[in-house]
Amino acid sequence: MRALITGLALALCALPALAGQPVTLKAVPWSADAVVTLGDIFDDAGPAGRVAVGQRTDGLLILDAGAVQAAARRAGLDWANSAGLRRIVIKGGDIAPVGQATAASAQAGGDAPAAARGNVEILTYAHSLSTGDILQPEDLVWAKAAAAPADSPRDADQIIGKAARRPLREGAPVSQRDVSAPQVIKTGDTVVVTYSGGGITLAMEGKALANAAIGDTVMVLNTSSKKTLQATASGPGQALIGPDANQMRGASRSQIALR
Repeated sequence: MRALITGLALALCALPALAGQPVTLKAVPWSADAVVTLGDIFDDAGPAGRVAVGQRTDGLLILDAGAVQAAARRAGLDWANSAGLRRIVIKGGDIAPVGQATAASAQAGGDAPAAARGNVEILTYAHSLSTGDILQPEDLVWAKAAAAPADSPRDADQIIGKAARRPLREGAPVSQRDVSAPQVIKTGDTVVVTYSGGGITLAMEGKALANAAIGDTVMVLNTSSKKTLQATASGPGQALIGPDANQMRGASRSQIALR
């Protein structure tokens, strides 16, 4: 009998725990208060979002991901941590991360910066960036300022995915002049130039003579004939000539006109 009871106990221990409410980690965990809760860390936390897991003493709080996962499980939430994170950084203070509307912008009916108490809300850099860095949502935060730059973006989507044209300082206002389309071809890169038209497709390999973003014109040296071709950058190490190149340039000009 004792052996039977022991076997049943071991079998029960081997069973998986009952699954809780699935939750996902927020793109930018952020807390407006000193006390950090599960709701500050996870989307769709429900009532369990009120459970406190730590307290900020300055602008940031760094939590052990395993401890957060255990706290979530005790509160009835299930976070898989499929990315294998070891730490979770929670930002906080008077500035809200991109993607979380501030009170002023909510009153204005959108995420665009809005006037509030004589100030305006503008996008600023959450930390310093180097030339060529690609802007991500976590690199931007809304902040209050006395005035906005003349070319200040009204929507973070106008900046995300672009490359820094020069070093950018943490806390500085975001300007359209700060960024450009990311370069997919650099001087000296090997480039495959493709022509398609009339049912014919031809390709040749050459050497880029300049940097280029998608849709930019780039000069490519044919290393065999030593002749130079004018092509349109279409992707990393790729360029087009002929009808496809004309179509890509037209699409690129349309996108610029819509901004």
